[in-house]
This record gives sequence, C-alpha cells and structure tokens, in this order.
Amino acid sequence: MDIISHQLDNGLKVIFVDTKSFSTITTLLLVGAGSRYENEKNNGIAHFFEHMAFKGSKKYPNSFLISSTIEGIGAIFNAFTGKDHTGYWIKATNKHFDKTIDVLSDMVIHPLLSEEEIEREKGVIIEEYNLYEDTPYRKVSEIFEGLLYKGNALGYDIVGTKENVKSFKKSVFTEYINDLYQPDNAVLVVAGGIEGQQDKYLKLIKEKFDNWKKTKDPDGYQKIIEKQTQPQLLIKTKKTEQAHFCIGHRAFSFFDDRKYALNVLSVILGGGMSSRLFIQVRERRGLCYYISTGREHYADAGNIVTQAGIINDLKKIKEAIKVILKEQQKIVEGNFSEVELDRAKELIKGRFLINIEDSSQVANFYASKYILEKKTVQPEEVIKKVEQVTKAEVQSLAKQIFVPQNLNFALIGPFQKTDFTANDFLV
Repeated sequence: MDIISHQLDNGLKVIFVDTKSFSTITTLLLVGAGSRYENEKNNGIAHFFEHMAFKGSKKYPNSFLISSTIEGIGAIFNAFTGKDHTGYWIKATNKHFDKTIDVLSDMVIHPLLSEEEIEREKGVIIEEYNLYEDTPYRKVSEIFEGLLYKGNALGYDIVGTKENVKSFKKSVFTEYINDLYQPDNAVLVVAGGIEGQQDKYLKLIKEKFDNWKKTKDPDGYQKIIEKQTQPQLLIKTKKTEQAHFCIGHRAFSFFDDRKYALNVLSVILGGGMSSRLFIQVRERRGLCYYISTGREHYADAGNIVTQAGIINDLKKIKEAIKVILKEQQKIVEGNFSEVELDRAKELIKGRFLINIEDSSQVANFYASKYILEKKTVQPEEVIKKVEQVTKAEVQSLAKQIFVPQNLNFALIGPFQKTDFTANDFLV
C-alpha cells in the first residue's frame, strides 16, 4: 500500500492510502471526540451529535436529501462513536469522490441542528438505549468499564442517560462541537483504489475543508489514576435467560509496547475456537455458548477481559470463573507451549491482514492510529511487533497483570452480590 500524507493550512491531516485494489474508496473523517470528553450533565452528547450530522446540513437540509444523494451514487455510509473518537465514513466508487467529499464535509462542518429534529431524534436514541439495556451480552461490557473507571468519564455509557438525552438543547450541541470539532483534532483518510488520483482528490478536499477554521484548543479529558487495591464486584440483578459476565484485570495504554504481548496473551486464553477457554469452558464442560478474551487500550489506561454467557446456575457460573482463573494461572506459571504461542501469533497476523483487505478497515486503521497516537504505522510494522513477542514476555506480563487486587467482575443476571464471596475468585 502506498501512503501519502498532507496537512492543510488549518491543521487537518489528510492521508491517502492506495491499496491498488478495486475502484472503490472509503473516505473516513475521524475526530478526537467521544464520551470521555463529556461530564455528567452532557454525557451522551457525542453520540447524539453523530446522529444529528445525518439530519440535515447547510447544502443538504434534511436526512432524506443526504441519504438519497449517497445512495443515488450507489454508496454506503454510516458513523460511529467511541470513548475517545467519532467517525463518519462513506464508501463509494472512486468516480464519485467529488460527491462523497461534498456530503461528508457539509454534514460535519455545517450541521443545521434544528430544534425540531433534535426533539424527534431524542425518541430514536432512547429506543437505542432501550435496545442496549435489553441486550445483556453487550451491556455487560459497559458496566464492566463503568466499574473499572468509576468516577471518570471513561466509565460512562457512550449513549448517555435517558435523562440527559431528554434534556439536550441546541446550545449543548454547539458548545460540544465548538470545543472538539477542530480541524487539527481530526484526520481525513481516503483509502482504496485511488489509482493515482490523489492530487485531484486533495484539490477537492481543500475546496471543502479549507473553510473549517480552528477556534480554540480542545479542553481535553480527566486522566485515569489507577489506584485499585482489592478485587471489585458489580452485579446487575435482572431477569435473563443466561448470565453474562466480564472478568478482567487492569492493563496499560496503547502507548505501551507491551500491548503486542498482551494481544498474544489474550488470544492464547480466549481468542478463537482453539483457545484454552473456548475448549475448557464450552467444549469440555458445556457451560456456555460464547466465551472470548479481548483487551482495550486508551491513552492512559487499559484492560484485559474475558466475557461469557453462562447457564443461569450459580454453581455453573462459579465453575466457569474457577476455570478462567486457573487458565490464567497456568500462563503465569509458564504452562503453555511454543506451539500455542506461534498459533496465537499466526491468528493475530492472519485476521489483521484479512481485515485490511477491506478499504473501510484500512481507513479506520490509519485514522485511529493518527488521531489517538499521532503517528502513521504500516501494517508490516504491526506484523513485525507481533512476530517478536516471546514466551518469556507473555509469561512475565501475565505475572504483572493477573494479580488478585486488580481483578474486576461484572455480571448481569438473576443474582445478587451476596451470592458471591471472595473465595469464588481464588484459584
């Protein structure tokens, strides 16, 4: 892949990634804005504005005009809100780049934010909130991070609260946008079959984004101070057909190079159908339908977590917890083979390369690296870092992370906090 970077006079970073593949391209605008930049009163505004960007802009004054314009060129489009970034993307054939960049820029830079549309969209977002509440396998990961980062915006639900959503007025949106939607707090990535047209595309980008002026430096966010000294437990009592839980430990930020070893560690434990936890908890004991281990990194914190949906039987849940903790302890003791290590690394590399066959994944890879870490990294560099991970590094990392005082457990199901004791989390 050929990478060409530019920076506009207003500070907007533009990255072209020519994948030399099909004549389709994904154009992604990623902004350094998300729920961790919020406070208790405006929690949910980042996600709400992501919706409002599609409800009308200066040149495309209603949602139908936006959607019909994009779909009229055979394109697909969407957006997403995270805790530390928000993205807007359109995937289209490269011959329609002029229309793509026209719509995308107008949506984000010139949103109408009509009070009528804001009121109407409140109902939509409240139903989205209800959907997540009724989806415990999704909700449990939110309450897990709420437990982990309690008292900090990093622990907020991205969708916000019903009370906040109902209260938002136009002024809340404009205040949030004016703070974070700055050209030097964003990156625009164009990825796919560019076919040597980057100079033409750059000219169009300048026409549409040069008038996006910086007004201030973003206020930033409250940083995480890790100070956990004992295990933490959170039970959300709810009638469900199965119990969903997260059991995890604190880790470190995405600036820490140990993240590659942590990735390997998470895959050995619960990455795929050949992983230890999938075999031990599902295949050999039949305790669950799904179980997996993953990790999350932020600029100042991180975690590794195993999530599972277990039969609604307290004895079986505790059995699953014991199995998970025992498998973690085996890694701490070095009880895993070079074959497992190599298989985990191959899985990471293979899935990473398969993902970036898609221009939308390529765009997201380069955009997120830049907006979060302020750098561009080639896929080959990531592959090399993964290949260099050793068994000793994985074991050493497991010893540092899998300690009792850093353990956190969150569960949604028909149970109470008193149903669990400290002994349930000892190997």
